[in-house]
Amino acid sequence: MSRVGKYPVALPQGVTAEVKNQTVAVKGKLGSLTLALPSEVDVKVEGGHVAVSKHHDTARARVLWGTTRNNINNMVKGVTDGFKTVLEIEGVGFKAAMQGKELVLQIGFSHEVRFTPPEGITIKADKPTMLTITGIDKQQVGQVAAEIRGMKKPEPYKGKGIKYAGERVRRKEGKKK
Repeated sequence: MSRVGKYPVALPQGVTAEVKNQTVAVKGKLGSLTLALPSEVDVKVEGGHVAVSKHHDTARARVLWGTTRNNINNMVKGVTDGFKTVLEIEGVGFKAAMQGKELVLQIGFSHEVRFTPPEGITIKADKPTMLTITGIDKQQVGQVAAEIRGMKKPEPYKGKGIKYAGERVRRKEGKKK
């Protein structure tokens, strides 16, 4: 059983945390994030640390104890450094470009696919075949990356599609005569 919840989350210089009515608000140089707390855990801010404790020793409370601690830790990392995910596009004629705030993908369909990122997420098309997704909310950055990747997942025969940087696509052998 993991006991990650017992470790306090350190607040770096310039980051403040505040607990009000079962919500935690973390503010830093990149912005602010809030988290609704489950009723099974308590959060206290004391001396540059955020401590999470559980009400009762039930299975649900133990699970939420560690999860809440890690969510607060991700919030602190997000408002100080931010999160970044890189996507690669492979395939002949496959490319991406930003038109204003909208991402335009040409990924082998008869039409171009347009994607508008949610508030707080920025997408940069560094190269026509490379996308960088940044933001302060780790869950939101990962969700946007997964939605873009889901538009054209890498296929196993030629490896064409959108994949995470460093992702290894398991290839299949083609048809034989």
